[in-house]
Amino acid sequence: MQNPVRGPVLAWGLIAPSLLLTIFILAYPLSTLVFQSVHDISRFGLLRAFNGLDNFRTVFTDPVFGHVVWRTVQWTVCVVGGAVLCAVPIALILQQDFYGRGVARTIVMLPWAVSLTMTAIVWTWAFNGQYGMVNASLAMVGIIQEPINWLADGQLAFWVEVGVGILVSIPFTVTIFLGGLSSVSQDIYEAAGIEGASRWQQFRRLTLPLLKPFIHMAIVLNVIYVFNSFPIIWIMTQGGPDNATHILVTWLYQLGFRLGRPGEAAAISLVMLALLLAFTVFYLRLQKRQSAKAAA
Repeated sequence: MQNPVRGPVLAWGLIAPSLLLTIFILAYPLSTLVFQSVHDISRFGLLRAFNGLDNFRTVFTDPVFGHVVWRTVQWTVCVVGGAVLCAVPIALILQQDFYGRGVARTIVMLPWAVSLTMTAIVWTWAFNGQYGMVNASLAMVGIIQEPINWLADGQLAFWVEVGVGILVSIPFTVTIFLGGLSSVSQDIYEAAGIEGASRWQQFRRLTLPLLKPFIHMAIVLNVIYVFNSFPIIWIMTQGGPDNATHILVTWLYQLGFRLGRPGEAAAISLVMLALLLAFTVFYLRLQKRQSAKAAA
């Protein structure tokens, strides 16, 4: 007779090495961050003294903190929302059977293969106020009469960076949606067409509900990715001018490596972790509640 305890013990024994390695990889940096966040540390990494929650207090009372948090929310919502809205029609087009579909898919995915740092450098050149391609193109078609300093004004620079963030997020989002669309049987569309459903009705009644799980997946993954996205803003403006384009991750970098305040940078890292965990738990519970309501 087979021992009923042997199965679970064997299963845990098989996954134990990977589980322990994962716990170590996550626990070590997290414990280091917690340790640094409650200590006074010099810019050279020398431990001075335990200061409790002083680093958090300094961060929260900094007048820049509130603006940076709000800008981080704007950055994340606009980039993720824009990427999802743009990726849905692109994925629907690429799902159709047409001549050159493989080439079109490759062109859409190519930006995903390019380093984000190199992409940010190229867009910085493109939006240069003196010799940038964007100003030259707009002047050529008569839209502007004189060059615009896109990255010299804080508000304008931030929304330029949001646009770049949307463009670089589209390929990954399209990939998720194409995976979802490829799993949908074409028979249901043929049946809907026979019943007289229009293209819009097919999209609203069939495609969108079937694509919803993949939309949720894209939103969660993109929020985590975009929330921590560093290269675009840092390469294009380094958080300037006058801290007008900083988000939490770039402000953290400036505090830790430019201003020599690693304790406060560690405190911001923990704040960012808490915000991401709170969003993920809230969003997953919301979707679970909606799924349960729909099933009822």
